[in-house]
Amino acid sequence: MDSEWDKLTLAFSRTSMFPFFDIAHYLVSVMALKRQPGAAAEARKNPLSSWFTAMLHCFGGGILSCVLLSEPLLRFLANSTNVLLASSIWYIIFFCPYDLVSQGYSFLPVELLAAGMKEVTRTWKIVGGVTHADSYYKNGWIVMIAVGWARGAGGSVITSFEQLVKGSWKPEADQWLKMSYPAKVTLLGSVIFTFQHTKHLAISRHNLMFVYTMFLVATKITMMITETPTVSFAPFEDTLSRMLFGWQQQFSSCEKKSETKSSFNGTGSSTSKPIADASDKIKKKHIKKTE
Repeated sequence: MDSEWDKLTLAFSRTSMFPFFDIAHYLVSVMALKRQPGAAAEARKNPLSSWFTAMLHCFGGGILSCVLLSEPLLRFLANSTNVLLASSIWYIIFFCPYDLVSQGYSFLPVELLAAGMKEVTRTWKIVGGVTHADSYYKNGWIVMIAVGWARGAGGSVITSFEQLVKGSWKPEADQWLKMSYPAKVTLLGSVIFTFQHTKHLAISRHNLMFVYTMFLVATKITMMITETPTVSFAPFEDTLSRMLFGWQQQFSSCEKKSETKSSFNGTGSSTSKPIADASDKIKKKHIKKTE
């Protein structure tokens, strides 16, 4: 018989993202867009441009995965229900009277709930990307990792193209050059789920989905409560960098230490010669006096 844990994780893995979790994802994505400087004024001045940017924020991961797999870029428009739902959320956020939606979202419990539900959708997108890539390239684990990462965190990457078109793109903020915490944790999840899918990780998918999702939700809520902009992976990254790429530095440091020791020994021997000469002179003078 299955344990209670297996029943819980299996039921969790079968949870549908539509409509509540998708609404949370669209809400958080569009609110992040509105909080950008000048976004509200741009929406009133050019609503079509603002709507297109919002759709990139909401469906950017799917668009980027289509690029990687050479699928039609407008494939996300085929699901008209989700597009209409995301468009409705964009409209009420930007054009609601008295800005009631934004004020309600600013209430901390509401923001925590929406952010936690958005992290749940991240897991489902990663798993869907890995499975979808496997249908094209059987056991092509590099492609599976790339597509899973694109599905889960591609929204922040694809919006760089939109910023480039608008002329507001900054190289130091590009996700390809400087990965943010969501991009890093999504890449980690894509690697883990790819190993599980290719039977290199001895754990069931529903258990892994539950554990990984709880990790995402817990870290996200902790970051928001403590007002920490990111969770640092620096210790893990430094350790991995030393293991893979630090051999040359270790050898060079050893060579420098040996050079300093040899130079120290050389200076010590050179300084000992005058001392020995001085002692010989003192001995000779003492012998002359005694004679």
